[in-house]
Amino acid sequence: MRFDLVDLQLFIAVADQRSITRGAERSHLALASASARIKGLEDALGVALLKRLRRGVELTAAGESLLDHARLVIHQVDAMRGDLAGFASGVRASVHFLANTSGLSEHLPKALAGFLREHRDVAIDIEERESTDIAAAITAGAADLGFAAEHALPDHIERFVFSEDRLTLVTSKRGPFAGRRQIDFQEANDCEFVGLTSATALQMHISKHAARLGMRPHYRARLRDFDAICQLVSADVGVALVPESAARRCAKLMPLAMVRLRDTWANRRLVICARSFKALPRPAKMLVEHLRTAAV
Repeated sequence: MRFDLVDLQLFIAVADQRSITRGAERSHLALASASARIKGLEDALGVALLKRLRRGVELTAAGESLLDHARLVIHQVDAMRGDLAGFASGVRASVHFLANTSGLSEHLPKALAGFLREHRDVAIDIEERESTDIAAAITAGAADLGFAAEHALPDHIERFVFSEDRLTLVTSKRGPFAGRRQIDFQEANDCEFVGLTSATALQMHISKHAARLGMRPHYRARLRDFDAICQLVSADVGVALVPESAARRCAKLMPLAMVRLRDTWANRRLVICARSFKALPRPAKMLVEHLRTAAV
């Protein structure tokens, strides 16, 4: 059984593109060479990996299995290269960490700052994703660690609770629902909203559940951080959904009223997750231990 990293990278590209032609282009290979490499993989493994269709290809069950293993192998090789390349730059190891919007803005900065201060030979490559995308990336071995809402994770992903946070409706002191303690999100259907930019993970989460309720919220403004959102809300521009931690922090500085949502999807346990904590590279294990200590 003989194949190399180029074969695996090509196979991942073909699987992602659902096309040998586009996979070859993405891998910077001639189509004839790419086709020969895919055929060589199938011969070496003794099984068909792709179903050739009139327009593109589909993975067979064996192809799906190989794709999972190939992603893991390439991720580990990239991690090895990153760690070794770090010796030359003075940063000797890195951790690939995916986090949702709340994690990046509210929960992780203090904990990560403490870790980086104590471990100056470790770098953290952190990227914002929606919780469901984090689950898929962790399953595929495309990242070391994730920070996600627990409800989005399949059972096979290992996790521990880092914090709990609710999505809370904030309004100005004279705005709608200012005198209420809690509401159903659907009651706010006729309100004007201030929200996050549409590409953020949390805004995708809110939009998904609004759509399930048949709601089409009207946004007066979209911004990139909770402080700016709360400033507009306090000026009576509209209402907003923000994590309770951000709402409490902003309410100390601005004339805001906080209203809890009864909706179950607004109540979120936020977790640190990995495919296997035991199988993590040493720098990632060190970060996990630090985050366990910092967990609320």
